[in-house]
Amino acid sequence: MKESIKARTVYTGRKVVKDSYVVFDGAKLDGVSKTKKGKVIGECSVVTPAFIDPHSHIGMFRSGEPSAEGEGNEQMEALMALPDALDSVQMDDMAFKDAIELGVLYSCVVPGSGNIIGGLSAVIRHYAKNTSDAMFTRSGVKAAFGYNPMSTVEWKGKRPSTRMGAIAILRAKLDEVKRKVEKRRRATGKKKEEVTFSAEEAILRDVLARKLRLRVHVHKIDDIATLLRIVDEFNLDVTVEHASDVHEPEIFQALAKRKIPVLFGPIDAFAYKVELKHENWRNVKHLIESGVEYGLMTDHPVCAARQLFYQTRWFTRLGLSKQEAVELVTRKNAEILGIDKELGTLERGKWASFACWNGDPFDVTAYPTAVYGEGELLFAE
Repeated sequence: MKESIKARTVYTGRKVVKDSYVVFDGAKLDGVSKTKKGKVIGECSVVTPAFIDPHSHIGMFRSGEPSAEGEGNEQMEALMALPDALDSVQMDDMAFKDAIELGVLYSCVVPGSGNIIGGLSAVIRHYAKNTSDAMFTRSGVKAAFGYNPMSTVEWKGKRPSTRMGAIAILRAKLDEVKRKVEKRRRATGKKKEEVTFSAEEAILRDVLARKLRLRVHVHKIDDIATLLRIVDEFNLDVTVEHASDVHEPEIFQALAKRKIPVLFGPIDAFAYKVELKHENWRNVKHLIESGVEYGLMTDHPVCAARQLFYQTRWFTRLGLSKQEAVELVTRKNAEILGIDKELGTLERGKWASFACWNGDPFDVTAYPTAVYGEGELLFAE
C-alpha cells in the first residue's frame, strides 16, 4: 500500500520541489507528487534523500574501543588485494546509530591506507543486523599513494621507505600480471589453460581490464601526478580520494580533462601530518572551479560519519546552492560509487531511503525527526 510524507520543501537530489508528497510503496519510492497519494503518515518541513558516505572505515575503527583494536589495515604485506573490508566490519559499532539519526544511511567501507593495495571495498547499509545483510555491492579496490605506505616500514612483509619504492612495488606487480594476461591471450589450446591466476592476481587482472576501479588514497599534488603516470602506463580506471592538500587548481583541471572523479575530504578534520600542511577549506574553490566530477567523504573516524552533511557548509560558502550541496552527498556520491540505480535521488523505483527534517537542514538547529531506510522507519524523534 502506498504511503506518503508531506513536506513544505523536498530536495529530490536533482531539484527543489515545494509543498509536495514523498510517496513510497514498501521498500521502493513511487516518486515525489504535488498531489496526495496513498495514506499520509506524516508531515515535516523538509525531506532529503538518504546521505551516502563514499569513503569510510565505519565498523572497522569502532566507537568506544581502543585504537589498537582497529581493523582498518592488515599488516602482513604491502600489496594485498584479497582482504575484504566487510570482514572487519562489526555492526554493533555505535557510530552506525549516530549516523542514522543524522540521515547518513550508507557507506562505502574501504581498507585503510597503510598498504599500497589494501583490498576490496564494500558498500553497506548502516541499519542492517549483520554484515551479510548490510553489504549490497562492491565499488572497487583500495590503493594508497604518498606518505602512508612509506610510513609502515616496521610492519611485516616487503615494505617501502620512500614514495619511489612504493610505486616500484606497485608497478612491478601490475606489470607481472599484465604480462601474464598477454601471455594467456597469445597462447592456444592447452598452453592457454596452463596460464593461471591466483585469487589475488585475478583481482589485479580485473583492475587492469578496467572491470574494477582503483580507489586511490592520495593527498598531495605531486602524488596525484604520479598516479596519472601510472594511469597512463596501465590504462587504469581510478578515483582520487582525499586530495586535501591540493592548494593549486591545475591538478584538478587535469583530472577533469581525463574524467577522473574526486572523492574529496574530509574537511572538518585536523591536519595531523606533513602531507596535509596545505590543507584548508578554501581549497574547495579549486575543486569547484575545475569542473571535475566530485563527491564528499568523512573518512570516518577521521571525521565522524554523522558530520557528513555538515561539511557541505564550506561548499555553500563558496557558491554552491543548497540543492547542489544536497546533491553532493546524495546523487553525486551515488553516481561515483555506481549505486545511482538504487540511491541518490527521490525518483520512482529507487529505494525509499530519506530523512524528514523539522526545519532547514542548513540551519544548525535543525535535525531529522524521522529517518526511513528502504521504507522502514529507522529513527523517530
